[in-house]
Amino acid sequence: MSRPQFDPNRRAFLGALGASAFFTPALFAEQLLRTPPMTEGPFYPDKIPLDTDNDLIIIGKNTTPALGEVTHLTGKVFDVNGAPVKNAVVEIWQCDANQVYLHSSDSGPKARQQDKNFQGFGRCTTTDKGEYRFRTIKPVPYPGRPAPHIHFKVKKGNRELITSQFMIRGHAGNARDGVFGGLRDVIDRELILVDFKPVKDSKIGELQAYYEIVIGHTPADADMGPK
Repeated sequence: MSRPQFDPNRRAFLGALGASAFFTPALFAEQLLRTPPMTEGPFYPDKIPLDTDNDLIIIGKNTTPALGEVTHLTGKVFDVNGAPVKNAVVEIWQCDANQVYLHSSDSGPKARQQDKNFQGFGRCTTTDKGEYRFRTIKPVPYPGRPAPHIHFKVKKGNRELITSQFMIRGHAGNARDGVFGGLRDVIDRELILVDFKPVKDSKIGELQAYYEIVIGHTPADADMGPK
């Protein structure tokens, strides 16, 4: 069975706190920490775009890339027992480099600012190993949300497994962000932080980010009908 590949610093951090986070050490050893669910926010697209693939940098046959720092976002989806969740759909959405979302209440008033070359929303189906992959941009802050973030959902069939978001580890805006501050548990905060690292030898300054999503369902649960 494929097991999560935690960042060494994250593993040490969570290991140090694990004994106080659970009733027994055995439970900590056997189960993964669930990704905390978070608010969907007001800007999940109210009109899904025609292009919903996993490359948010290029729209359709357009050759002009989006503005922003190109980021290769990869990761895996697991259940709490460490089993990969295959054939699930991971959706992401975020504002563009000009701080505009793909939503009529945001992109309408800010039409002149919107980056028309940024897809703003994408989907990817997980592999047999639970893997997903996107090409997008490094998130940016905007008025009201000082912590740059990427929203995501995981769905399987007609069932939504989790809605949440992740933020940039070490960003100064995290401390002033109301959504981040709403997570009172220090472990939950750690679980939504992601490192954005330079891609070695990239000539355009690309970044890479890896994020594991742990849902509170098993694959068998996910195959059930509507909630």
